[in-house]
Amino acid sequence: QVELVESGGGLVQPGGSLRLSCLASGNIVRVYDMGWYRQAPGKQREMVAIINNNGGTNYADSLKGRFTISRDNAKNTVEVQMNSLEADDTAVYYCYANVRSPSRYYGLWGKGTLVTVSS
Repeated sequence: QVELVESGGGLVQPGGSLRLSCLASGNIVRVYDMGWYRQAPGKQREMVAIINNNGGTNYADSLKGRFTISRDNAKNTVEVQMNSLEADDTAVYYCYANVRSPSRYYGLWGKGTLVTVSS
C-alpha cells in the first residue's frame, strides 16, 4: 500500500510564509510527477505546482514568484514554500503523485492539509 501524507498547514497572517511537505510512503518502485493542488471553499480544485523527477516545474500563473516547489527523490518527498500569503490562498492543499508500485502505476492523492490566511 502506498500513501501520501501532507504536513505543515495551519493559520498564518497575511504576508506570512508557510512550507508544506508531503511524503510518499509504502511499497514504492518509483515516484514520477509530484505536485500540489488546492481547493478553496466553494471553488474547484486547482493546480498549484507540479515537479517531475528531473526537477522540471510548472506553476499556476497566478502563483509564480510567491510559491516554490521542490522535491527530494531519495526521500520521496515534495514541498512547497509559500510566501507573501494572501487571504485568497486559504484552502485545503492536496499533495499528488504518480507512483509505480511492484504491481501497478497510478495517481495518488493525500488527504489534504488546511491553510488559513487570516489576521
